[in-house]
Amino acid sequence: MDKTIIMLEIDTVIDKYCSGCFLKSQLAKDKGKTAAHRFCINGCTVGDQLKFLGSQLNKISK
Repeated sequence: MDKTIIMLEIDTVIDKYCSGCFLKSQLAKDKGKTAAHRFCINGCTVGDQLKFLGSQLNKISK
């Protein structure tokens, strides 16, 4: 995959699923931004997809 394609895919995923996410905003209100961010990275399936895309991007960069 090309670096540009992966970046566009990451942007698309964030725009489609993360912008306006109810869980993230509710967790930020209840437990703070750090807990919300931690959930996005470790508990959300979209976060898993973003981690995978990031690892693919790292493979290309090296």
